[in-house]
Amino acid sequence: MHLVRTRFRNAVAALAAVAGVAFSGPAAAEGTLRIAEQFGIGYLPLHVMRYQQLIEKHGKAQGLDIKVEWAQLSSGAAMNDALLSDSIDMASGGVGPLLTIWDRTKGNANVKAIGALNSMPLFLTTNNPNVKSIKDFTDKDKIALPAVKVSVQARTLQMAAEQAFGEGKFDVLDKLTVSLPHPDATTALLSGATEITGHLSSPPFQYQQLENPKIRKVLSSYDVLGGPHTFNLIWAKESFKAKNPKTYAAFLAALKESMDLINKDHPAAATAYLAINKGDLDKGFVEKILADPDIQFGVAPKNMGKYAAFMNKVGAIKNKPASWKEYFFDDVHGESGS
Repeated sequence: MHLVRTRFRNAVAALAAVAGVAFSGPAAAEGTLRIAEQFGIGYLPLHVMRYQQLIEKHGKAQGLDIKVEWAQLSSGAAMNDALLSDSIDMASGGVGPLLTIWDRTKGNANVKAIGALNSMPLFLTTNNPNVKSIKDFTDKDKIALPAVKVSVQARTLQMAAEQAFGEGKFDVLDKLTVSLPHPDATTALLSGATEITGHLSSPPFQYQQLENPKIRKVLSSYDVLGGPHTFNLIWAKESFKAKNPKTYAAFLAALKESMDLINKDHPAAATAYLAINKGDLDKGFVEKILADPDIQFGVAPKNMGKYAAFMNKVGAIKNKPASWKEYFFDDVHGESGS
């Protein structure tokens, strides 16, 4: 993964370590946009937008010269801290953090999703030869994921645990989980020299891990959810949308254009990903991942209702939405979502 280079992004990285530390002043009205992303192919639409300067392009169509600042954080929890402190304008992450901040700000800041970024499976992998299913993990094992109890990986593991161990036993594996960014967790799992024996990951990390014959897949989130589901989204406060309608519209248009490019031109999308993420992945490897029919890019959510119902049942959110449209801004209400 590429290193953080600008002052803005360095300050954001510090926020990931010390929650609640402000690192940038409030955004100016119309024409300034501060976006935070995370690690992995799940954020490819943002990478394409950034590489091809699509936000700036659509801003000009709105008569704006938009200044876009990009930052990188390692978890949805850090994203929400940054958004609520007005350090960023748009946060991106998994289903769990989005539903959490929607629930907690309902009736005040009114944070909602601008759009989904993708649907893709999340694999729980292990280097422990004794683990054939999640029932085989013991107190000697540690399972890495982006944020304990709140990330989409954590919620998916809880849903899988309840399916495996019985009703009400959703948190039986929580004691084994540790918060760790995907790149670090991948390194730890592949080394076999740390306490990390499991990792609930995302593309490309899970596919990198499975290239090693000592790593095996324990489960896929598609099995847990009964089919494809939204993994990542991008969200903002209602006040930002209201005060910056042209900037918001430019972003949404850029988001849709980036997804059209990804779906039509995998080589170009892979080029953008590798340009933004200064790693050593082979372009052909990235293109192979994008060709997987289980990986899809679109603004409409899939299967989010199951996550929302589960999180409400276990007390993670107080409000049980009747529809996905309750936690999405109305610009995408015409899409076919679930």
